[in-house]
Amino acid sequence: MLIEVLKSKIHRVTVTEANLNYVGSVTIDEELLEAANMIPGEKVAIVNNNNGERIETYIIKGERGTGCIAINGAAARKFAVGDIVIIISYAHMDFEEAKNFKPFIVFPDTDTNRIVK
Repeated sequence: MLIEVLKSKIHRVTVTEANLNYVGSVTIDEELLEAANMIPGEKVAIVNNNNGERIETYIIKGERGTGCIAINGAAARKFAVGDIVIIISYAHMDFEEAKNFKPFIVFPDTDTNRIVK
């Protein structure tokens, strides 16, 4: 039996761009992607702490060290620059494997979206 479990989470980052006239997706700083064990093209859920909106989209790699969190396409109507969001990815795993799996959770600084060391 396979179950869907939390794989990765970037907890509380600030939206730096909202680009309505873009194909779609979310652009995330490469440094955050690596820390959270996420990859370009991966499906993610994004939760907006400011207004409760929740979307699903896919990742585009952003420039390393910029702190970029850009909500692109139609979702830009539901997210604004300055909103605090949580970005979540899930994985399908065997039930027994999932019992011991430890998700990758990152807690960046919300002012800069950079990893707090």
